[in-house]
Amino acid sequence: MGAMLSLFTFLIPNHKLIPIIHFGSKIAHVTVRRKDSPAVLPTDDDHISLNKRSSLDPRSDESKKPSEKWMSLKELVEERVPSLHRPFRPSWWLPNGHFQTGYTVVANFDSVDHVTYKRTLLRVLDGGTIGLDFTPVTPVRDQDETAPVIVVLHGLTGGSQEPYVRSILATACLPKADGGLGARAVVVNFRGCAGVPLTSPQFYNGGNTDDIRTALLYISAIYPRAPLLGVGFSLGANVLTRYMGEEGSNSRLRAGVVLACPWDFVRNSARLEGRWLNRVIYSKALARNLSKLFSKHIATVKSFGPSVLMDHLPEALALKSPFLKDMDGNVTIYCAGDYPHTPFRSADAYYLWAGGHWKLPGIQVPFLAINSVDDPIVAEIPYEIASKNPWVCLTTTRFGGHIGWFEGPLFGRKGEPPHRWMKKPVLEWFAATLDITDKLGATGINEGNPRETKDGFEREVGTRWVGYRVLETGIQIHANKSDLLQGL
Repeated sequence: MGAMLSLFTFLIPNHKLIPIIHFGSKIAHVTVRRKDSPAVLPTDDDHISLNKRSSLDPRSDESKKPSEKWMSLKELVEERVPSLHRPFRPSWWLPNGHFQTGYTVVANFDSVDHVTYKRTLLRVLDGGTIGLDFTPVTPVRDQDETAPVIVVLHGLTGGSQEPYVRSILATACLPKADGGLGARAVVVNFRGCAGVPLTSPQFYNGGNTDDIRTALLYISAIYPRAPLLGVGFSLGANVLTRYMGEEGSNSRLRAGVVLACPWDFVRNSARLEGRWLNRVIYSKALARNLSKLFSKHIATVKSFGPSVLMDHLPEALALKSPFLKDMDGNVTIYCAGDYPHTPFRSADAYYLWAGGHWKLPGIQVPFLAINSVDDPIVAEIPYEIASKNPWVCLTTTRFGGHIGWFEGPLFGRKGEPPHRWMKKPVLEWFAATLDITDKLGATGINEGNPRETKDGFEREVGTRWVGYRVLETGIQIHANKSDLLQGL
């Protein structure tokens, strides 16, 4: 059967393997730096000029500089993101979503995409801790305060060590002369993930955006002149979508990419739990990861004293071979602390609230979403909602699985694992959006929601839980193997 599937994918003509790009009837237009023009950080005079030009017809000669041109996001993608207009042919031996997803879990990626980090621990207002893993500076990047910063949100129980994270950052952080973006990167590790200590009885979930807001408050303070770009994977993609939709034009990120976003939790959970193969393989694998993660912290949770989480955690960990919905219904609905709507009445109530698709209409900066239609975990994709936002470019591939997208021969790089196709459109999209000269989002320490220092915390004014104080910086982090299943 596997050989027949491999032969089948091999025979598919190229034109049927080109990703499908979904734009709505209305598409946002932007001013873009021409390819042969040098990238220069806008000065105050440039912003004044931009404000003057904003009152003119943006298509007129008077409204733009000779080094700029006016184009739609669709035209920008056609010109600057060529990988979305070329076929993605999966590796012949990974011919469908099950093979692609399975390979992300079992393959050894230790020999490729090496990234080291230095961690900063932030204490947040509710007593919790988040870990920000920074790629080390180089002499070039250290001198360039305008170098872009890529902010990463990982999947369900992942972290900065995940191979899919490293596959993007290992190239993005290279100098431009070596094919990279010359970027810095920061991976925002969720509470309790990737070795981040748990210091309160609050974990995280797929809808809470306070921790990414806090992380961006800190990152924008230490890199006040750098453009911030966001990329999220799976659950982190949903959190990123919700943040950017909630903030709109006030987003501290000037552009975003989400990969394998689960979107509608209600419908995708029904598909995941309603199909026998998906239920016994993927739902159980995700539940196993959550159970192992919670188990690591149960002693710590007990030390906090009585809490809603502690009331339910032992019972959840006692479940025999649970499915993902079992874990969400016994733990996740209680673990978001003093956040609106919590604790939830049921897993379905949490799923209804957490879906990122509801936030798509609010996004007001360039936003690329990529899903594979053969993803065994994410089956429902919000085409209609996405089409109503002129800033959203929703793209689907015929193959790729869940954060797989492997292409090339069995051993593509001197016996190393094959390449991940997804890296190409992500880096092309970031390079393209960095050439947009219009003001996008709220970049810089003096923009966005105002901040204040109060009771030893740097806080975002008008919010209850967005704020931090620095606990420790410069902690050396290596991408060590985890006992959790990778890639999910």
